[in-house]
Amino acid sequence: QVQLVESGGGLVQAGGSLRLSCTASGSIFSINSMGWYRQAPGQQRGLVATITGGGSTNYRDSVKGRFIISKDNAKNTVYLQMNSLNPEDTAVYYCNMVGIVGGVSVVANYWGQGTQVTVSS
Repeated sequence: QVQLVESGGGLVQAGGSLRLSCTASGSIFSINSMGWYRQAPGQQRGLVATITGGGSTNYRDSVKGRFIISKDNAKNTVYLQMNSLNPEDTAVYYCNMVGIVGGVSVVANYWGQGTQVTVSS
């Protein structure tokens, strides 16, 4: 079993910043990548940013230059520094881990419970 615990969401004014954190715990054998996805009301969940075990990053176009994803391998933790936030960034942000956990012999996706980010204009 694995648990992904997120923190750092909240309410911020446009132009402000927030930092999200997500720590994975449990019987983790290996992590291929970790990342963040978001889902706004009435929309599908979509990629925000991901980072591989080797440190390669990928961002959705609308957050490039504003968001920075980073990780601490020793802590199985991924961070998302969000700057210059705008109301279009308002969504529930979900932490994602792709990896192998104890008792499961294949690579699988695991999700956190989500944290709300609200940006006021």
